[in-house]
Amino acid sequence: MSIIICLVTCPSPEVASAMAKELVDQQLAACVNVLPAVQSTYRWQGSVCVESEALMVIKSTTERQDELKRAVLSKHPYETPEFVVLDTQEVSDPYARWVEESVGHKKLV
Repeated sequence: MSIIICLVTCPSPEVASAMAKELVDQQLAACVNVLPAVQSTYRWQGSVCVESEALMVIKSTTERQDELKRAVLSKHPYETPEFVVLDTQEVSDPYARWVEESVGHKKLV
């Protein structure tokens, strides 16, 4: 089992916080950090855009990745939501156990 980090931008901290709560409630994520003020510069429909967004940093497992992706994409307000998965190279054993327990792989002690 591997721990993953998913990056998802949202149009506002409120949208990100609501999605974060749902993901944790559904045990698709152990933890979601919401960084409320990031500036994104990107090309969209031929124009360069600069927007304020919130960034979700989602901690989960490879076993929950597909369900997590479906949940994010089904609730996300963007036409083309970001969903980027980073594989972890090193995770402490206690933290990895906590993530696995939090997403329902093992019983929380």
